[in-house]
Amino acid sequence: MTNEMNSALDYIIHNKQIRTVFQPIISLRDGSILGHEALSRITYESEIKNPDMLFTIAEEYNRLWELELLCRTTALEAAYKFMIPPYNKKLFINVNPNIMHDETYKKGFTKALLEQYEITPNNVIFEITERNVISDMTGFKTTIDHYKSQNFKIAIDDAGAGYSGLNLISDVNPNYIKLDMKLIRNVDEDSLKYALVKGMVEFSKASNIYLIAEGIETYEELNTLVILGVQYGQGYFIQKPDSEIKEISLDVLQALRAINLKKNHISQSTISNLFIGNLCISIGTVSPSEMIPNVYAIFKCNPDCFGLCVIENDIAVGIITQEKLTFQLSGHYGFALNQNKNISKIMDRDYLSVDYKTPVSLVSSLATSRTNDKLYDFIVITEDEKYVGVVTIKDLLKKTTELEISAAKHQNPLTGLPGNLIIEQKLNQMVSGHSQYSVAYLDIDNFKAYNDVYGFENGDLVIKLLADILRSNVPESQFVGHIGGDDFIVIFNDHVTDYYFKDLKRQFEHEALTFYNQKDIENGFITTTNRHGEIEQFSLITLTTAVVDNKTRNFRDVFELTEILAALKKLSKQVNCNKFDAEKYSAAALIKKAQRW
Repeated sequence: MTNEMNSALDYIIHNKQIRTVFQPIISLRDGSILGHEALSRITYESEIKNPDMLFTIAEEYNRLWELELLCRTTALEAAYKFMIPPYNKKLFINVNPNIMHDETYKKGFTKALLEQYEITPNNVIFEITERNVISDMTGFKTTIDHYKSQNFKIAIDDAGAGYSGLNLISDVNPNYIKLDMKLIRNVDEDSLKYALVKGMVEFSKASNIYLIAEGIETYEELNTLVILGVQYGQGYFIQKPDSEIKEISLDVLQALRAINLKKNHISQSTISNLFIGNLCISIGTVSPSEMIPNVYAIFKCNPDCFGLCVIENDIAVGIITQEKLTFQLSGHYGFALNQNKNISKIMDRDYLSVDYKTPVSLVSSLATSRTNDKLYDFIVITEDEKYVGVVTIKDLLKKTTELEISAAKHQNPLTGLPGNLIIEQKLNQMVSGHSQYSVAYLDIDNFKAYNDVYGFENGDLVIKLLADILRSNVPESQFVGHIGGDDFIVIFNDHVTDYYFKDLKRQFEHEALTFYNQKDIENGFITTTNRHGEIEQFSLITLTTAVVDNKTRNFRDVFELTEILAALKKLSKQVNCNKFDAEKYSAAALIKKAQRW
């Protein structure tokens, strides 16, 4: 067998019996393709059955370098053949770390070689698996630094599959960490895996290292990974490896879009405006004519099934819980009395049912107001009166607690509006996406002077007034955030101008007068010291707005957008609102001026 293995290895290498297939790695936010992992497949039938076995044997016979060279060259040739040059996606190539810092490998993988295939070094990512024991860590780290200095990127592969992953991550400081498929499998059901991935997401945020989830095979896994905040993913659910490069299917893109819409709605909402439909799950259903023994058998075969919905023509007509059915059938004659009846005879017709757009806060109030015997019954969710699913009390309480904690952490305590962390996430989403948007910066003029004269308590009331007016005037589908102090931000999924806030400004400035005494209103100003300690007259409170959009330009990042917006706000403050020259101070003109600021 040993000779056969050696012969097969020799034949594969000598006759180049290797082909490359590509599997896309996509953004779990919008489905855009980050790049492709190049995977080697054997084209020769022999005792060597798969690539893992091939590399193990190559290492045993000291031919790992020859095999790596064959696989790498084949991958580059295939990338050049199937991509439209120049290749502008990321090409992930698996590399054995003990080969990587071999001088022969360094000489064989150069910029000149990549230029031959019109691939730039910054688009090549070396995947280093943690399952390979690195024999010379000092030399290996030197090699990593060498490749990084030449703009190559590094990914730690199979993180979570071995025991040395954390040390390897610390030593290498990679650009990407690929979470092993065993960690991803059933992450939606396994609480320990869920906690581990959640911890890796927090680490990713702190270290600025991107995560790639490998082996995504189900919608439920994808949904959980998106909700957790994993940035990228690959797997059979997204697309199987193929020798040709293909577009991501419309079904996957639509699923991602729906999950992200739901995620954004949950993460940026308070308990008062989160729809109960976001917590909806499916359970088993039966018809009203189903016999009671058959329903009992369903529960007996599925001990984790807490209840069933009784459905007739897509309409919920009752519910039955395992606990209450068991109680009905208990006793000396319980089963005998009910064995010839259908479930409609004993189902609960007086159950809590709500529309899927009902706020969680209202559902929570309704659920906890029920009598003790119904307090823990699940809630039926409907859409246009048709059955959609249910929400358990456990999920309702869990989400309520989660949202309250999130609100305490991420919302401004004075106004209850999303704070800086969520604002930054929303801006990143806008800037990195492809949809149209506008961002408005709102600032109260002469607010410091007002605070100095009337005190912080009255100042807080003015800030709350603006927050309430924004809530009333800006549609719920758009985003309103409180940066802090007297600064607010509004993000629209559309292109708007400063004119949008005309009535809102008038309302705020009118209602703000109630926070002044009559004398100051008659004077039209207040008197206090300025920032230099000099006595100065300050006009009454007004509101400045500055708006930018991506109608005629795209921003490189959030920093550029906010820098332009801040400069635009400063320029807008210099404009006399009563003599506003719309043409002279159009958004385009002010942005140009802001760029020169």
